[in-house]
Amino acid sequence: MSTDIQKTNLLGLNRQALRDFFLRLDEKPYRADQVLKWIHFNGVQDIHAMSNLSKTLRDRIAEIAEIKPLEIAYENTALDGTHKWVLRLSDGNCIETVFIPEKTRGTLCVSSQVGCTLNCDFCSTGKQGFNRNLTTAEIIGQVWVAVRSLSQNNGLHDHAITNVVMMGMGEPLLNFDPVVSAMDIMLDDFAYGLSKRRVTLSTAGVVPAMYKLREISDVALAVSLHAPNDELRNVLVPLNKKYPLRELMDACRDFFKDEKRRYVTMEYVMLAGVNDSEMHAKQLINLLKGVRSKVNLIPFNPFPNTIYKRSDDQVIAKFQQTLMDAGINAITRKTRGDNIDAACGQLVGKVQDKTRRSLRYQKSLKTGLA
Repeated sequence: MSTDIQKTNLLGLNRQALRDFFLRLDEKPYRADQVLKWIHFNGVQDIHAMSNLSKTLRDRIAEIAEIKPLEIAYENTALDGTHKWVLRLSDGNCIETVFIPEKTRGTLCVSSQVGCTLNCDFCSTGKQGFNRNLTTAEIIGQVWVAVRSLSQNNGLHDHAITNVVMMGMGEPLLNFDPVVSAMDIMLDDFAYGLSKRRVTLSTAGVVPAMYKLREISDVALAVSLHAPNDELRNVLVPLNKKYPLRELMDACRDFFKDEKRRYVTMEYVMLAGVNDSEMHAKQLINLLKGVRSKVNLIPFNPFPNTIYKRSDDQVIAKFQQTLMDAGINAITRKTRGDNIDAACGQLVGKVQDKTRRSLRYQKSLKTGLA
């Protein structure tokens, strides 16, 4: 008979969870602070290397716990310096994580699900279907791998990552507790010590979870808007049928109502002939009245078999100017990493699709219905 036990992966425990872990061992809560720093700040995988813990305690921990990071299945660097990792999970699924270096900051784009439960029409990730939510260890594990990989392979110091955005594969608010726990670790001074303004959660608009997030977390918020009216957004972002724009804008107005200097970022992918006209810009201006927001205009990043095309640069510039003339802070996001499929909307990983969405999508391509 096997005596193997399922060990706790300490990588996925935030400070409170680690304190609970040590209380069960009749140890002082401060042990959690020590272990958190060993794992995330120092990048230690070997429990026995934690020199400020007694050997007896290290032996006890090693019997029931481990530090198990994700496996790098593939990585590549784009011409512009953007770096992508394909990370293999224990069940054979793969997810993607992307690092975007800039002069004054380095942004890590982190996934929250294997695939995505949503099916936004312009997003390659959604066409892959959905398998499951990621655990806290698998979410924060992307940060752990990226920090170590960047330091070892590119000669960058451990603080090359200044910002984290929950904008990778998946809808973060449909994996609420693990995502919040992982972000707690990102913010913890004994782990990655990121500012609340430098950790951003992006949602397609899961309205009830937005109100819940506001109560328990200080992270920044971005909303995948992409359309200025319900009719169009129902097509581009099907979640809108459940939580229409009126409800979504109410949640956005509420999110930072007590912090007058903070804004919700509205993400708006620019699709040629679909949502990029002057009429759409004026509708967007009306929609955002009373919402403290800024708008990121995102040139569409094409993927195989998509029906959409990127708006011309002149069209994007005109759209941006219309917003700015109305007093809305609008910027156009630079496309990064598209030559290695690491740009916004291009992350696909390897998804064992339980929804059969990817199969239906492939069949529709053959019959000309996509």
